[in-house]
Parts: sequence; C-alpha cells; structure tokens
Amino acid sequence: MEQHPARSTARAGAAPAGPRAGNRLRWWSLAALSGVISAGVFLAAAELVALVAARDGSPILAVGSFVIDIVPQWAKEFAIEVFGEYDKVALLGGLGLAVLVASAIAGVLQLVRPPLGAVALGLAGALSLAAVVTRTGATAFAWLPPLVGAVAGILVLVLLVGRLRAWREHAAAGGSAASDATATVVPSPGPATAAAPPDPGARAKGGRPAASVDRRGFFVLAGLAAASALVVGVGSRVAGAATSSIGAIRRALRLPAPNSTVTVPDGAELDIPGITPLYTPNADFYRVDTALTVPSIDPATWRLVVDGMVGERVELTFDDLLAMGLDEYSITLTCVSNEVGGDLLGTAKWLGVPVRDVLAKARPEADADMVLSRSVDGFTASTPLGSLTDDGLDAILAVAMNGEPLPLEHGFPVRMVVPGLYGYVSATKWLTELKVTRFDAEEAYWTPRGYSAKAPIKLSSRIDTPRLDKPVEPGTTVIAGVAWAQTVGIDLVEVKIDDADWQPATLSNPVNADTWVQWFLEWEATSGSHDVTVRATDRDGTLQVEERAPIAPDGSTGWQRRLVRVS
Repeated sequence: MEQHPARSTARAGAAPAGPRAGNRLRWWSLAALSGVISAGVFLAAAELVALVAARDGSPILAVGSFVIDIVPQWAKEFAIEVFGEYDKVALLGGLGLAVLVASAIAGVLQLVRPPLGAVALGLAGALSLAAVVTRTGATAFAWLPPLVGAVAGILVLVLLVGRLRAWREHAAAGGSAASDATATVVPSPGPATAAAPPDPGARAKGGRPAASVDRRGFFVLAGLAAASALVVGVGSRVAGAATSSIGAIRRALRLPAPNSTVTVPDGAELDIPGITPLYTPNADFYRVDTALTVPSIDPATWRLVVDGMVGERVELTFDDLLAMGLDEYSITLTCVSNEVGGDLLGTAKWLGVPVRDVLAKARPEADADMVLSRSVDGFTASTPLGSLTDDGLDAILAVAMNGEPLPLEHGFPVRMVVPGLYGYVSATKWLTELKVTRFDAEEAYWTPRGYSAKAPIKLSSRIDTPRLDKPVEPGTTVIAGVAWAQTVGIDLVEVKIDDADWQPATLSNPVNADTWVQWFLEWEATSGSHDVTVRATDRDGTLQVEERAPIAPDGSTGWQRRLVRVS
C-alpha cells in the first residue's frame, strides 16, 4: 500500500515562539549586568587617562564636587549631623549606588530599546565632562578623561548587549525548533518517505549550537571587561596615590623656629577623666569642608595672590611667607554646624604669619570692608577686613598645627585661622588668594546657600562628663566640660541640677581669650535621674543665650541640658 509523508499537527508556517515570559527576568538581569560592567569600564578608562594626562579629570570626583556645590542647606545640615566628618564618604557611597542603578537601567534599555542605553551612557559622559571642565582650576586636558571613558563604556555596552541579543535570539530559535520536533505526528495516506527532523537552530563550527557559542562569548567578554575595569581602575587610583609625593614632601618639610611660642600657664588643663583635652590632637580635630578629595599642593609651587581693591597686587611664594617670620598662637576654631553640646570645634597651637602683615604689603583701599579668601578647590569665605587688620586680633596664615606642618586634610601648606569667627567665613584651607573687596560687591560660597555673610562665634559651653550613656554611682561626682568666647574670654560657668539654684563651677587657668577653658563642679549625686544644665558668662558680662536656635543662618544657641542617671 502506498504511504504518504507524515503529517504534523503543528500549524504550517507558524512563527517561531519567542523566549518564555519566565525568561524575561533572566535576560534583563544579564543586560543590567552589562550596563554595570560598561560603567565600570567608563570609570576605569577615565581614571587611567586622568593619571596620565589630567589628574583633575576624574568624573566621579568632579560630579561629587558638583553635588556638594548644589546641595541645599537642609541636606548639608543633615549630612553633617548624621555622618559628621564622614559626610564625604557617605556622598561617595551614595554616588556609587546611583551609578550602579543608573548603569543597570542603561543596560536594560540597550537590550529592549537600542540604542537608548548607549545614549544614556553618552549623556552621563557629557554631564561628567561638564562637571570636570567647570571646576575651579580645571587644566587644559581635564575634558579628556570623561570623554575617553564615555567612548570606552559605550563600546563595551554595545558589544556586550549585542552578544546577549544574539544569544537570546538563537536560544529562542532553538527552543521553537525543539517544540516542533516533539509535536504530535499522525499517519497520512501516501507513499512511505523518511521525514527529516527539523533543524534545532543554526550551528557554529564544530557542531555546537549557536546559542551555546553566543552564551560563551557573552560571558568571556563580560569577564574580561569586568576584570580589566577592576584592575585598571583600582590600579590607576593606587598609582595616583603612590606617585603623589605631597605626603612625603610634607613629612620632609622643616619649618623655621618661631619668634615666639605660646606659654601655657599652670592649671590650664584639668586632670579629670572624660574631659576634653586642652589641645585637640590633629587626628581628632574636626574636619568640615567642601573638598571631596584632599587637594595635593606642593609648597614649592604654591602661590598666594593678594589683589582686588589694593594699591599693589602682591604674589607670595611659600618661602616668601616663611621669611616674614613665624609665631605660635593658641586658638580655638568652631564650625557653624556645631549644635548645642556638639563636638565640631577644637583647639590647637598654630604656627603662622599675621594676615595684617601680608595685607599691608598690598595696601588695601580705604573703602574696602571685606577679604574674599579662596581655596584651590574653589571654596570662598567672606571675612571682615577689620578682623584681619586689627592689631588686637591674631588672624594668621597658618603653616603648622600642634608642632608639625599642617596635615593635608587641614589645609597644607597654608590655611587661614581667624579667632572669633566661624570657619565658613574665615578658616579657608588650601589658600591661594586674598581678594580685598566689599560685602556689597562679592558673595562667598555659603552666603547664597542660606548663611550670613558675617558670623562671629557665639558664647557657649558644653558638658563633657558624665555622659548620657554611662550611669554614675551615688556620692561625689565631678561634672566637667569646656566653655568658649573667642576674643573675649570666659568669666563664669554655672551649673544647675534639676530645679536647684545655679552653682558656680571652677575654671581652669585660661591660656588666652582665644582659647576655650575647662571647668568642673563637684556634685553629691543621689539615686535617680537628674537634669544637668550649664551656661557661661563672658568677660564683658554677656550671659549665654538660653533660647534654642538652629545652626543656620549664623550658628546655634541654647543652654545644654543633659540627663544624668545615678544608680
């Protein structure tokens, strides 16, 4: 009997089935991975070019600095309150997370809507390039690292997602063919002929299915790109740190002996456990500034320019400054972000030259009333001219701190130190320019961001011990802390226990009016919880303000109250 070819129940001419819906997450995940790897290549290539051609061209640092510049006041206060001196680390971590998420999205876009992913990466490159070239002091080739990085990242993204798309298509074709092969076959009348099995997808050389080859090619390329990005990126940062000799130059720097030194009187520092030391070690000194990374400045190339409303423009080298003669000063610095009872202040012995002597060389004009100091990173501070030229105030250009050259993070090689003014209007680090001007003509960095142009430090006091988290035993207990009223000095510190009368505390012997004093009071503690309150009076008879006020626009106020548990 004549046999006919077998007849399949599969509909003739049916389109191959696409990847199952359950596999969509798989492909999107691999596309997101491609985006992350491409972003890593972007950053690594940029860091390598920055190491070779333009050290100020790092995209991540430029974007981070841009974020610092535009961050609103409330966000700045929140970051300092929550993270303290680690706010820059938190910012870099946040930027890293943002890059991770955005690059993953770009990878998915490149898979489902090409070339949107590549366009997104290109926009990121353009934004980082703009952030780099608009930074203060950007060098001629600062644009090169983000440009090269963007091109490299886009190329890797296109290649990776192209491999991934080919793998997906071949896998879909193979799955469709396999489905056809297992379709139900029913006999049909007609001649017997052998039915050829359907082709399960194209095959590569050697007989392997194309999907397998594409899968292997994707993972090989992804692995090579990721490993290269890691090695090049980390290696470039490490090489940059190793080739930077600023730390070694600072360690080798020998400053001339000062013409005068600070005399610390007997009784200036109290021997009380838990109290803040009279002089804050450099490693513990607070740091609040706008520099995402610490600038590296060689004293041999450092220059200070004094210009603006002056009779003569002056430019000084580091050696010129040292030749003017150094003196030692004891000064307490305070950050405007210091909350009531906070620790954003510290005291050091500073070695430097009076600012008034430097300004005298330039001869400021009579109607000038402000000096706009500028840092190498673009930060500016507005300081009243009178605070810098007054013979009774020790405003200095400092080159050393607690017996050693300024630490890199505290302004090496030269910074300003002005007693009596919050740091944001006076304590410019990595100083490069003093512009004599007027308050009605120039604005400093923080003025348009919600802070006052003038900001004298407010009289305040703090309880150091006992601590809130450490109960004390009944009996004689020492309550102690510090108080400050720079340029005026502290006359009296008083302590109140619960609703009892104010009691005068014993003060340490003051070093000078610019340095905080320590204080203590012996208290017969009884079991239970007690509210301890402190307040200070300065030598002019001014009582510390009781009413609480926030740090903006010109510093916090209020009496500190601490709950002490006795058990």
